[in-house]
Amino acid sequence: MLDGMTTPRDPVGPGLAALAGLLADETRAGFLLTLLDGRAWTAGELARQAGVAPSTASEYLGKLVAGGLLAEERQGRHRYVRLADAGVAQLVEDLAAQVAPGAAERPRTLREAGAGSAMARGRTCYDHLAGRLGIALTDALTGRGLLRQDTGFALTDAGLRWFEAAGIPLDRTGRRPLARACLDWTERRPHLAGTAGAALCRHALDAGWCVRIGSDRAVKVTPDGERAFAELLGIEATALR
Repeated sequence: MLDGMTTPRDPVGPGLAALAGLLADETRAGFLLTLLDGRAWTAGELARQAGVAPSTASEYLGKLVAGGLLAEERQGRHRYVRLADAGVAQLVEDLAAQVAPGAAERPRTLREAGAGSAMARGRTCYDHLAGRLGIALTDALTGRGLLRQDTGFALTDAGLRWFEAAGIPLDRTGRRPLARACLDWTERRPHLAGTAGAALCRHALDAGWCVRIGSDRAVKVTPDGERAFAELLGIEATALR
């Protein structure tokens, strides 16, 4: 209030508060983190992953769909959900990166510790590669003059030629930026996202350079991938393990 007058309320405030409310629940936040793998999941799958009742999962997923964070697809009797778009994925990953490194719970079992180690080593972040693998690729692209980071992420002309020579097509017709920095929540450094990051991740999975581990977002580099990354980017195999 200023001189007896009420300051007009920012119209964005209620929407921001509603969004924060959707995220202010550990189970719902866990669903969003799980869906960062870029795939569509059923409510039952997410319920088992989170260790909650199917009815609870359905209720929470309905709220996330209504809030615009998730998109829903139905195929016959099955209901699938996925992140609404790349913007939601960026929001979730950016918020996860703000969590203090020591704030996460210590793993309770060897299995949990192994899963956490695998995620830190390499994982998908929606539709691009993250973890030490994502950082290694980003550093190699930058070191070879294919990617610039000094004025924001941008592919150089040599970088565009590299993608073409590697047989990795880039869709440059959409509104999505060709290259974008995404802060890695385990490495605390930016890795490559955007159209180029998505294309590189998709090609790595399709070509068998990387394979998914179980039902989580973790991925590992195959022997074929080690050879490909060494030949194309000069990355030593030890940096990918």
